[in-house]
Amino acid sequence: MSELPPGLPPGDHAARDAITVSPVRGLPEFRPGDDLAGALAAAAPWIADGDVVVVTSKVFSKVEGRLVPAPTDVEARDTLRRELVDAETERVLARRGRTLIVAGKLGIVQAAAGIDGSNVRRNELALLPSDPDASAARLRADLARLLGVNVAVVVTDTMGRSWRVGQTDVAIGSAGLEVIHRYGGAVDSEGNELLVTEVALADELAGAADLVKGKLGGLPVAVVRGLVPVDDGSTARDLVRPLDEDMFWLGTDEAIARGRREAVLLRRSSRDFSDEPVDADALRRAVGVALTAPAPHHSTPFRFAWVRDRRAALLDAMAVRWQEHLEADGRPTDEVERRMRRGDLLRRAPELVLAFRTGEGMHSYPDDARRLGERTMFTVAGGAAVQSLLVALAAEGLASCWVGSTIFAADVVRRVLDVPADWQPLGAVAVGMPVEAIEPRAPRDAAEGLLEW
Repeated sequence: MSELPPGLPPGDHAARDAITVSPVRGLPEFRPGDDLAGALAAAAPWIADGDVVVVTSKVFSKVEGRLVPAPTDVEARDTLRRELVDAETERVLARRGRTLIVAGKLGIVQAAAGIDGSNVRRNELALLPSDPDASAARLRADLARLLGVNVAVVVTDTMGRSWRVGQTDVAIGSAGLEVIHRYGGAVDSEGNELLVTEVALADELAGAADLVKGKLGGLPVAVVRGLVPVDDGSTARDLVRPLDEDMFWLGTDEAIARGRREAVLLRRSSRDFSDEPVDADALRRAVGVALTAPAPHHSTPFRFAWVRDRRAALLDAMAVRWQEHLEADGRPTDEVERRMRRGDLLRRAPELVLAFRTGEGMHSYPDDARRLGERTMFTVAGGAAVQSLLVALAAEGLASCWVGSTIFAADVVRRVLDVPADWQPLGAVAVGMPVEAIEPRAPRDAAEGLLEW
């Protein structure tokens, strides 16, 4: 079956002409230990070289003894089913109500690990075959021995698909068939090179066969003729995407937990930005997150100023104050110039956001100690809001850098921006699109800064 028939486009997976899909009628109700190949040979002696014999996995579950005695009581039966799902599950990927989407021991992602109560006796539940590829290979060899034919075999199961409504049959076992037809490097009729197209041929055969097998008529086997399969040694296991290539390998709970951790670790100080404009709505969403930071007395004592038309005036005035401070410290001229250039970050950044701690909700006390404590408490709350902003910006894919220069020129900032006297600057945040994708940092060892009593 390795030679392509005349007229088939070179390298194409399509059949030369028409294909036929025929149900195999007259099969018995299979039970553990039954001779599946013998029953097929008797019911379909017309099977010929090049045919693809497509068999629902439930048949193999039955003849291979993968049936579990189950109570007929609805609740008790459901309890056992859930225990079996747990036993057959490697990882839970998603959970909604009582529905579980899991990666089973075969690596297949589907609902309930393939545990099924349809088309079996009411006092039984069916597990998937333990090795569907091996089941397919045995049936293929048995049919060659009994009928003298060289066929391919596909074992199918019914399952849903990501982002699609409804179920379809797919291949979970196969033998004698190229399960994936890869078109990389091929050229279509318009001269376009196909770079990544890969056709899951075994799955297409499974779906085609289900059109005649159905679910209610007791027809578990169909024969597809006209394709002329190529035996390249692959099996249905090759259809399971490796974890290192799977963009969605994390389960729902894992993804949420990892996303929460990585959102914090994505935050880093970025001093360079790309020319791509900042999404204004993304910046506003990040500020909305920052405003949820904890604060004393059920207050929200922080504000963020998105500085646009007054940025040049603000930074010029701050530069004068900063230079005065440096010169008053007796710094050499070259050092003053070098330190002044560091402030260029706030001019280069595509966007600039200033953080403030206000006096909203602050209690007054007659003594200095408690007044200082109250201010410190509110300043800590402002710091939490700043950190929340930086993390939220990172979660939105934005780069940022917190600079504390406004703290040292509080009166200048309040005068230029005309904000209330009780607004205490908590630094400036430069915001822009990152030059390169930001990867989460590794967390530090807690022992570096955690004292445990």
